[in-house]
Amino acid sequence: MELAFSGEVFSWRGPSPYHFVAVPEPECTALADVAPLVSYGWGMVPVTGRIGATDFTTALWPREGGYVVPVKDAVRRAEGIELGDVVTVRLIVAT
Repeated sequence: MELAFSGEVFSWRGPSPYHFVAVPEPECTALADVAPLVSYGWGMVPVTGRIGATDFTTALWPREGGYVVPVKDAVRRAEGIELGDVVTVRLIVAT
């Protein structure tokens, strides 16, 4: 399964700060169909992603009935991404 969408980068300041992009509702609906097949602990969905010219691996985090994409510091540095920027995210979920 391949997904592409745009979203704003936001932060969550828990015990360790993370940066995320929320997956839009239509894509979350599509993910709900495959999540049980690929998910591991806590509902995490492993993906490979791309923002700009930077590829990365991560897992989607379930949040408030949807998913968020963690954006690693290395990806943000490579692409010059700041909080509040709107980025296009491409994801591949191996099913």
